[in-house]
Amino acid sequence: MSLQLQDVRHSYALTEVIGGVSLTLPPGGVVALVGPSGCGKTTLLHLCAGLLTLQEGAMHSGFAKPALMFQQPRLLPWQTTADNIALGLRAQGVARSDARTRAQAMGNALGLDAEALAAYPHQLSGGMQSRAALARALVLQPDLLLIDEPFAALDIGLKAQLHRLLLRHQAEQGTAVLMITHDLMEAVRLANTVLVMAAAPGRIVHRHTPPGAALTRSDATVYHDTAELLRVPVVREAFGLDALQEEGRAASEPAAAVLPLPGARVPLALPADPGAAQLPGSRSRQCG
Repeated sequence: MSLQLQDVRHSYALTEVIGGVSLTLPPGGVVALVGPSGCGKTTLLHLCAGLLTLQEGAMHSGFAKPALMFQQPRLLPWQTTADNIALGLRAQGVARSDARTRAQAMGNALGLDAEALAAYPHQLSGGMQSRAALARALVLQPDLLLIDEPFAALDIGLKAQLHRLLLRHQAEQGTAVLMITHDLMEAVRLANTVLVMAAAPGRIVHRHTPPGAALTRSDATVYHDTAELLRVPVVREAFGLDALQEEGRAASEPAAAVLPLPGARVPLALPADPGAAQLPGSRSRQCG
């Protein structure tokens, strides 16, 4: 049981947005596709979710219960939080009372209390809406979770909380996760395999394996590993960053360009304003 893509290509009209992507997601694995905006990450995820028709290449999924979490919460405004979480269960034919009970339990597990579960989406904060969207996906007990940058708009504290909740659930349930993000640090924190994509057309240019299990990575480990990943030339190029310069080199080169040669006479710099203060015995000069 795995998700396998082999030389997948996709175009919109005459524009090729994915130019031959191959990857394998094993059971219980967490793979992060990371890259700049416009590199085809979302298109690739939608192909994996079956929302787009495969044009070229091969794709096989042995997962039986996939779930997709969109970039926006996409909660139905006329439904309560609990009913929004239960939406997928109801679509599967689960009885209303059972679906509501399971939705409330999952909501509680993700930090949504009774008041939040009874509220409507417009009454929730952005963080609570994201928790509800995650609960709606996880309550289905998927064996494959597809995530499209759902934490991008959250502040650093809320993002960290949801990261921990997702990692704990993934470790307990053994859910395979394919996530896309433009945040390298988020990818290093959550995934056991990071695939860096470049654009025009979208393609994988670098594979990275963060150290240790995701739940055991400290902040220091994540920061250090992200910094090391940003030293890789193809990764910097993918994100449009300048070539890495050695420490101290950038500061010394401009100075060397203006320093006089040994033994050269250095002219005294005089004020450009004729009315400015003059050194005794000096005369102002203008260049015409």
